[in-house]
Amino acid sequence: MEINDLLRPVAEAFPLDAAFDSAQRLGNGHINQTRLVQDAAGGKYVFQRINDGVFQDVDLLMNNIFAITSYLNQKKPGSSLVFLRTKQGNTYFRSGLGCFRAYRFVEGLCMEKAETPQLFETCGMAFGDFQNALGGFDASLLGETIPRFHDTVKRVSDLEQAALSDKCGRLKGVRAEYDFYLERRSEAGKMLDMLAKGELKKRVTHNDTKLNNVILDAETLRPRCVIDLDTVMPGLAGNDFGDCIRSGATTGAEDEQDLSKVSLDTRLYRAFARGFLGACGRELSRREIETLPLGAKLMTYECGARFLTDYLNGDTYFHIAYPEHNLVRCRTQMKLVADTEARWGEIKDIILQEADS
Repeated sequence: MEINDLLRPVAEAFPLDAAFDSAQRLGNGHINQTRLVQDAAGGKYVFQRINDGVFQDVDLLMNNIFAITSYLNQKKPGSSLVFLRTKQGNTYFRSGLGCFRAYRFVEGLCMEKAETPQLFETCGMAFGDFQNALGGFDASLLGETIPRFHDTVKRVSDLEQAALSDKCGRLKGVRAEYDFYLERRSEAGKMLDMLAKGELKKRVTHNDTKLNNVILDAETLRPRCVIDLDTVMPGLAGNDFGDCIRSGATTGAEDEQDLSKVSLDTRLYRAFARGFLGACGRELSRREIETLPLGAKLMTYECGARFLTDYLNGDTYFHIAYPEHNLVRCRTQMKLVADTEARWGEIKDIILQEADS
């Protein structure tokens, strides 16, 4: 069946400005199936079939998204995506094909990599604005779309369990990598402990902070809005800062096999910190700001532990292109963690300098 025939009954469940005209594939996401829909008057919409295997509580997921986008757009119209309710008033449409949601298409650019520090600073500004605008939103009103998503203690425990079972017989070949993560396990719960003591605030966090989740104005390259809101839930500011540093402030690809090409790029680190803190530095407490370097280290450590866990378990979670792909990814994260440790004083100074500028 052609894509138009598949999407037509779904599109007709939503109040488009005019009759459904056409649909085409959009983007390269791996979780939800995304289509660009156009109506007869030229209006454009994004339709997504929600992956309810990953996001098992679709009602909770969509309640989170509607709460956040409504709040942001009330504060500043056009600052966030505009989702459509169905003609029946529901946040999504369920059919025999699955669960579908729709939002109005936003014109602009999505870039995969920050080619310049200025572009990465813009990325920091976008996520800092997101954090700042949601500073007054009660994070307890949101549910966890993926429970314990950034619980680094749990991620290390998962790694230990994978090593204990060693179902694929791979542990003997990765003892050095495994020991690297266990040697640093005492740091895994530091920010969670600070949260429990009331030293950090539980905030609304994006939890997938990377450049291609920011729509940029095609002419000015200024941020228009943040997208991919599935993992918006309660969390820590340091996690959002750290995840973007992990993926963006590096000289090598996540699966670079030549580790001599992988290091922490402090120019990009400073640029992102400048944009992020310039947008939300006044919203964050001094204690939160001081934990941003730790957040960057822990997000890198956590991601590497997840790659190694998946490798030991037989590559059942992350998509791989060759047998040792997850092991290669694990090693790049190790290199970044080690580089962070070696330059700890420098990156702490960067944060404090940008916070006080």
